Amino acid sequence: MPAQESDIVIIGAGIAGLVAAHECLERGKSVTLIDRHTAANVGGLARTAFGGMALVGTPLQRRMGIKDSPDLALSDWHSFAEFGELDVWPKRWAEAYVEQCADRVFHWLRQKGMRFLPAVNWVERGNFLPGNSVPRYHILWGTGLGLVERLAALLAAHRNAGKLHSVFGCRVDELLVDDGCISGCRGVMEASGEEREFLGGQTMVATGGINGNLQKVRHHWYWGDAPEELLNGSHPYCDGAMHDVVEQHGGVVTHLENMWNYAAGIPHPLPQFDGHGLSLIPCKSALWLDHTGRRIGPEPLITGFDTNDMCGRLSAMEKPWSWQVLNWRIAAREFAISGAEHNPHIRDSRTLPFLRETLFGNHRLVRQMQEESDHFIVADTLPELVAEMNALDGSDFVKLDNVARAIGSFDDNVRRGPALWNDDQIRRIVHARAWRSDRIRTCKPKPLLQHGPLIAIKLRLITRKSLGGIQTDLASRALDRNGKPIAGLFAIGEAAGFGGGGASGRRSLEGTFLSGCILTARAAADALG
Repeated sequence: MPAQESDIVIIGAGIAGLVAAHECLERGKSVTLIDRHTAANVGGLARTAFGGMALVGTPLQRRMGIKDSPDLALSDWHSFAEFGELDVWPKRWAEAYVEQCADRVFHWLRQKGMRFLPAVNWVERGNFLPGNSVPRYHILWGTGLGLVERLAALLAAHRNAGKLHSVFGCRVDELLVDDGCISGCRGVMEASGEEREFLGGQTMVATGGINGNLQKVRHHWYWGDAPEELLNGSHPYCDGAMHDVVEQHGGVVTHLENMWNYAAGIPHPLPQFDGHGLSLIPCKSALWLDHTGRRIGPEPLITGFDTNDMCGRLSAMEKPWSWQVLNWRIAAREFAISGAEHNPHIRDSRTLPFLRETLFGNHRLVRQMQEESDHFIVADTLPELVAEMNALDGSDFVKLDNVARAIGSFDDNVRRGPALWNDDQIRRIVHARAWRSDRIRTCKPKPLLQHGPLIAIKLRLITRKSLGGIQTDLASRALDRNGKPIAGLFAIGEAAGFGGGGASGRRSLEGTFLSGCILTARAAADALG
């Protein structure tokens, strides 16, 4: 059996694997980097990621007058995480994140030639539990794809590039052991069926989470029974197989019930695999309705405050889908799709077109979805809209009276004027508009029926990231059931629950994923000396 030897074996060439490879080359180590994808798809889920990062105490925050600190961020983190008494390593990783992210992520990326948008956004503000007390969401110019391409370029041009051996199209399904120490892995080249061995003094697992495996997602579903229909916003290769392998070698996998899924998914118009979905950034000013057209309540669903709570509430609905109803004015200002694919101006760093769409509305994207997606319905009148909603369902679930009542009640409230607005969704819209970065992306409340045409979007829950994973210490060393490091084995990125087997706890402050991959990968490389 052919064997490749190196100092370090890294299983997975997502952001965590790429960063780890770079940092190991910096230290003069030889590296074998293995991935199941082809070379053209290096970078894993980051290739399609929007590129947002929760960062604390950055120059961008200070420039916008945001007073932030690690202490404040950690307080917010613990509020959202709801850690248990046994979550020793997740707590330590949370502390490390808030203390280190400015220096070891923000400034490190700037040194590597990456740039951030000049505005800091405010997400996950919290419903009844405090979330982000201040804006922390920094967006990379170039999105996640730009980050992947930059890291790939740094590896290719590195002074020690000759010490990097990349193997693509290889599925790893076994860890090797020599004298009680993990000594590499064994895999299969999927195109040829050839078995390969990769030997190394240290092995890093960077294979992502479980959220591309809908069977495992359903098994670990937190909110009772999983919905009958789920969209896959991850990738089938993120199947959790290496979690099982690590457990077989004495490792601990924790908190797989903690996931970062999203409430607003639609089927991808050009799917690459079964169940492939797009994660929408739902409009704050849209009304969120159940399958009959009734407004979901009594507390309205509105994005930007507690994604975990939204997913839990939608998971408990009678049907596994919901609707958002809005108009073209709202969609042009607020509608967006998460990821690199549908944000070409940010992805390609085109400043003027990006500013033009931000100021005057993203009519391009709205028209694109009208043409490409049958789940994005546009109609001139409410009866026409409801008829098309039912045609998509193949039923008469949606009742015109219910939709008319929901919109009529909301519009009447808006018409009373700001002094008499008494609707929690309007209050939260006003709150969002008070922050300048959100003001230009959130409509001033106006009656929905006043501005046509009308739009309805049929939504399902969509999977994305695992918040749990392989338990690790602050050096990213995989731990056994006695809390001791497993000799020769590290876990980084999403495979490690972004640190400690679940650094985010129950819910994330959002944007802790790409940055969590960078921090855990750099910690592993530091531990190698």
